[in-house]
Amino acid sequence: MEAPLLPHHSRPNLPDPVYWVTPRHLAGDDGVLAERIDDTLSALGWRMWPTSRHTLLYVSPDGLRGAEWILAAYPFELGGLPVAWQLSARRHAASAMPEWNAYFTTGVSYEALADLLAAIDAREAPDVGVEGPETVLDALSARGWIRDVDRPRAAATDPGFSSCVSLELLPPLIEDAEPRPDLVGWQAWAEPVIGAPYLWCASFSAGVPHELVAAFASSLASPVPVPRRTVPESAEGRLTVVRCS
Repeated sequence: MEAPLLPHHSRPNLPDPVYWVTPRHLAGDDGVLAERIDDTLSALGWRMWPTSRHTLLYVSPDGLRGAEWILAAYPFELGGLPVAWQLSARRHAASAMPEWNAYFTTGVSYEALADLLAAIDAREAPDVGVEGPETVLDALSARGWIRDVDRPRAAATDPGFSSCVSLELLPPLIEDAEPRPDLVGWQAWAEPVIGAPYLWCASFSAGVPHELVAAFASSLASPVPVPRRTVPESAEGRLTVVRCS
């Protein structure tokens, strides 16, 4: 649930002010995750079609990259939250099966997802990576995140210990071109209050290039404030308002 940053009493006809808040991994999606990512994909020139499942399918001009708003279909959950966006890449435009998939629930920062899509769009071959998992952890360390003491080569946490990016065995229903059951992929989540429901979750299948996960992680951990009219109630005490406009 999201709540206004400040209560309003005598200004019912005026729009809510925009507050610039940090950290962005706890800022939520302001209830506009679909609209903001649609703006991003439209600016990149991706085409969109409604599907019979009441989802919205976007495809890049070369047919190698896809993004689908699947919240209405409610395919499955991550961490108890419905998956909202599914991203994918193919080796050839006519390929029946994607090489990899990535899944994001509601509540994720749309800025981080938009930066990931820009990175996917910019790659000549979105299914191929040359870097190892260290590139993801290096991106987080550069933003001040802390490597896990027990798993320094596989996980990092924000300084407030409310969000984590970790290389784990893939959870159920995460599809990849490689069918082996013992595959690992990057998982990310935010838990503003320990033991409370997750704010958002993300899951990258094993085939996602580490460079793309690093682009998402770097944006997620960016100290640059993001604009919000509402914030998640569970994160209110952990967000800093930098300015109002």
